Amino acid sequence: MEALLRFAGAVDRVNMLLGKAANWMGLAAVVISSGAAVLRYAFNIGSNAWLEIQWYLFAGMVMLGASYTLKLNEHVRVDVLYSRYSERARLWLDFIGGIVFLLPMTIMIGWLAWPMVANSYAVHEYSSSPGGLLRWPVKLLVPVGFALLTLQGISEIIKRVAALAGRLALDAKYERPLQ
Repeated sequence: MEALLRFAGAVDRVNMLLGKAANWMGLAAVVISSGAAVLRYAFNIGSNAWLEIQWYLFAGMVMLGASYTLKLNEHVRVDVLYSRYSERARLWLDFIGGIVFLLPMTIMIGWLAWPMVANSYAVHEYSSSPGGLLRWPVKLLVPVGFALLTLQGISEIIKRVAALAGRLALDAKYERPLQ
């Protein structure tokens, strides 16, 4: 169990770092968007690449941020009955949900995305816009993002098993105050 918890900790650290990078991608997208607007309106200089890099940064925010969000337990959910269950029942629900729903879906989507990436890379696919960017790097974010989400799902399952076995104190409460 200790080796599994070390693995889970390593996955958590990687996804925390990537999540912080995803946060910075948001700032980069805002700066690029603002800079492109200034160049376009003040100096009549424009490029489709500026617009596309914003899309790529947004894709990076979503695909790299998903595993970070799962690690922080901040994914959107509708908890009608969940909050009424005991902590142990919530741990069991998380464990079963991870095994039955999360892992199969993330593995399947990540696996099915590879042909799209391979084809894009093989044909050197570019955007159809003049001055557009290569497509395969942004498409690569899909299987990479789902692989990271799969690893974080495994980490969360390991932590739930450890908590159920009494080997880890884990807060399974998800209620958030209204913001």
